[in-house]
Amino acid sequence: MAKVLYYICIPLGVVMKWCWQLAGSYGVAILLFTLVSKIVLLPISIWIQKNSILMVKIQPEINFLKARFYGDTEAIAEGQAKLFKEQKYHPTLSLIPLIIQIVLLMGVVEIIYHPLSYLFGLSEQTIGALAGLIGADTSVSSHQLLIVEAIKAGTIAANGSVAGVTPELIAAVQGLRLDFCGFHLSAIPVQTGGYYYLIPVAAGLSAFVMSFTQNLSNVIQHEQGALSKYGLMALSVGISLYLGCFVPSGIALYWIASNLLSVAQMYLLNAAINPKKYVDYDALERSRKELADIEALEAPAKKDAAYRQNKRREKRDYKAFFKVVNKHVVFYSEKSGFYKYYQAVIDELLARSNLTIHYITNDPDDAIFQLAKQQPRIRPYYIGLKKLIPLMMLLECDMMIMTTPDLDKFYLKRSRVKDDIEYIYMPHDAMSIHLGFREGAFDSFDTIFCTGEHVAVEMRATEKYYGLPEKTLVPFGYPLLDQLVEQGKRERSTHRTDGRRKILIAPSWQEDNLLDSCVDTLIEQLYGPDYELTVRPHPEYVKRYGARLQSLVERYRDKTGELLRFELDFSHNESLTASDLLITDWSAISLEFCFATGRPAMFVNTKMKCSNPNWDKIGVEPIDFPLRDELGRSVDKQDLDKTAEIVRQLLEQKERYREQIDARFDALFYNHGHAGEEGARYILRSLTEKQEKRNKART
Repeated sequence: MAKVLYYICIPLGVVMKWCWQLAGSYGVAILLFTLVSKIVLLPISIWIQKNSILMVKIQPEINFLKARFYGDTEAIAEGQAKLFKEQKYHPTLSLIPLIIQIVLLMGVVEIIYHPLSYLFGLSEQTIGALAGLIGADTSVSSHQLLIVEAIKAGTIAANGSVAGVTPELIAAVQGLRLDFCGFHLSAIPVQTGGYYYLIPVAAGLSAFVMSFTQNLSNVIQHEQGALSKYGLMALSVGISLYLGCFVPSGIALYWIASNLLSVAQMYLLNAAINPKKYVDYDALERSRKELADIEALEAPAKKDAAYRQNKRREKRDYKAFFKVVNKHVVFYSEKSGFYKYYQAVIDELLARSNLTIHYITNDPDDAIFQLAKQQPRIRPYYIGLKKLIPLMMLLECDMMIMTTPDLDKFYLKRSRVKDDIEYIYMPHDAMSIHLGFREGAFDSFDTIFCTGEHVAVEMRATEKYYGLPEKTLVPFGYPLLDQLVEQGKRERSTHRTDGRRKILIAPSWQEDNLLDSCVDTLIEQLYGPDYELTVRPHPEYVKRYGARLQSLVERYRDKTGELLRFELDFSHNESLTASDLLITDWSAISLEFCFATGRPAMFVNTKMKCSNPNWDKIGVEPIDFPLRDELGRSVDKQDLDKTAEIVRQLLEQKERYREQIDARFDALFYNHGHAGEEGARYILRSLTEKQEKRNKART
């Protein structure tokens, strides 16, 4: 290594000697050497600038790639390598400035410690002999500096005792000015002390200025995360402080000058090759947000004490899922409460066939795991959201059934290894699909299980307007509602010994929902001996706005009891079927309540729940609109001071509303009481057709 460094330092020494001869001051020579090195290396700096701009230019595509294949490191690496090749980006090029800086620093250290070798060209024998005259140890780095000091002090003269030491050499060495701005360039601050400690402070400050400006304006560094930015800043400042303390002041001078010249060079390059001309920063921000959304999926889970245990369990379940070949039906559930949407169909499939039900859930505490202990043909798997991303892309089965919309729009994708999987959307509410879901939410599904004719009409109108291929629309129904109807019949009570009526306040979670806009008015109007109030927030509201909800609960702590309670357990529906009246905004719970109980609802006209701003393009009125006044009464927020009177009227007219609700129920939904049977029949029929098609292809 010493030999390699020696040969590297020969040309650097020539440049340093030229700078010294030109400047006459060793301190100015170091500054001039730093400037010359920046100028000589300018072509490489320009190349790196262009490469950095290219990296930021393609960063949106890389972020979208990482979001699309999140968790699949092989797919990400393969896609990234392909992108780099297409764009002719060199990922290792960013290491060149670091390598050059290290080489230059080592060279400057070597030259400053060994001026007799590189500035005056003395041989090792001559230097060894001179060291012997003053008793200097040649194994010590600073022995040449000690010789220079001895010559300048007159201790060593050209007396012929050392060959090659001429009066001209002595005069030249004595002319080597090692002082600069009051500092001796051979002095080491930690040994000299005093005001020399200003040198490491200046070195650290120069590193801070360089890091700070690069975080703001360097094309690559500006896009790094806060941890990367400030971690590098801390490292750079730390190295600079160390150099400033423990090496000769001349080396620290080079380091300070190099840092400050790097700042000037960065701004000159940005002016000459402006990154803003080449980079789409809007696309970069969108891609960064999409990737951040996916990376945040597991954040809440990490707070759970059982997180590590669940990760091990997830790893086992992931492997177990892919060990099973020839999977026919796979169900996907976001959380435990979603089994109720599948239950009727799964029960029928188990009764009518020998199918094994593969059930993926994001909830480690999903009730499906207990159910599977009694039903061995249900195989549940705990797969977290992050791990679900690669699983979905590697999925091999005949059917994937899910209540989650937006397939292929965000992080859940269709399989990349099997293109004939039938993706079935099973409804988790009965409202209009073109109002309550994002535009294009169902484009990637093959089959839609429709709750009623209104869904079929909306889907066909959507396909026609956007020129989409027709999906298979199954006249399904809403089995959850059938279950609620039966539960309501069992729990319904027309007589109360205490004379109180039960009021359920169950809002949506979107902007301007009841909890955020007017729940205080509702409670103020109804709190008293005539009613039992239950406030049941939407599960999504609890997940997103837990602190806000807790504040509300605390506000009414003194009133909480028989007359007012907050229901935060969503595993049961007793409050839904046992209540006499529902108060809601735009929540789909209104259909479940009204049709299950035959009782009216009061709809507060908050800001409309609308996930698709272009809902009106298809020319079909959402069923949500007319139902608000057919299933009860809609009320503007400014009229909520009349809530008590409106509630009294609705309760008094419950029989009239029951007739309207029952008539609408019969017309709105398919297959009352046997929706699960119809769903299972379709699944089995479709599986049979797929098997026959495969058999035919083999022959």
